[in-house]
Amino acid sequence: MNSILLLVGVVWVYMTIWYAISLVTKKSDVADIAWGMGFVLIVWLSFFWGNTNFLTIVINCLVTLWGARLAWHIFMRNKGKDEDFRYQQWRREWKNFYIRSYLQVFILQGILMLIIVIPVIAVNNGVTNQIYLGLGLLVWIVGFAFESIGDWQLKQFIRNNLNKGMVMDKGLWKYSRHPNYFGEIVMWWGIWVATLGNGGWWTIVGPATITYLIVFVSGVPLLENKMQKNKNYKEYIKRTSILIPWPPKI
Repeated sequence: MNSILLLVGVVWVYMTIWYAISLVTKKSDVADIAWGMGFVLIVWLSFFWGNTNFLTIVINCLVTLWGARLAWHIFMRNKGKDEDFRYQQWRREWKNFYIRSYLQVFILQGILMLIIVIPVIAVNNGVTNQIYLGLGLLVWIVGFAFESIGDWQLKQFIRNNLNKGMVMDKGLWKYSRHPNYFGEIVMWWGIWVATLGNGGWWTIVGPATITYLIVFVSGVPLLENKMQKNKNYKEYIKRTSILIPWPPKI
């Protein structure tokens, strides 16, 4: 219990520091960078306070690879650019923006990180199983490939000025309008499968939470609403699956 309370305290301090950075830089989208690295911080703290063995090392390394890659990708994407459109919109709409952003963006994200990473915290303090680890690893690799390749393909597309105003519908984006989000969801379900050896079926709350957030709250809905203004995107919608990769409609 004491280790859990300490973990909560560390996450609170971590997100508060990032909130201070947002005030200095005047860019609240630094919270997106804090998101990935926050998971890395949590899993390794719970690892050192729990059981150390080869299987838990593998699982923690998977989360680290995901979190570090995502944080670096977002940092490079946002570098030298204006604040992300979502945060600009909230600045315009929210009263008492600074208080609300601290609570609803930074502190809330800290709470969500702790919930999503429950399977890893549990396995760091329980028993692991090689069969579940192998299955989970396969699922995780599929998810990581979708997210990392999808992000890379979109980055290359945006870099080409000839594509301005066009819609990315090549590569993985031909089969899903959000292959990177699909990959992130799959990765967390892979982590959950990998940790099932400790009998913690209840830890399904972790992948279920990230799935809900991406599908219904802060992921797909926000981008879909933003892209509705693009006429080409409306045609893209008609032929392309919203999330799960599927052959496009003719």
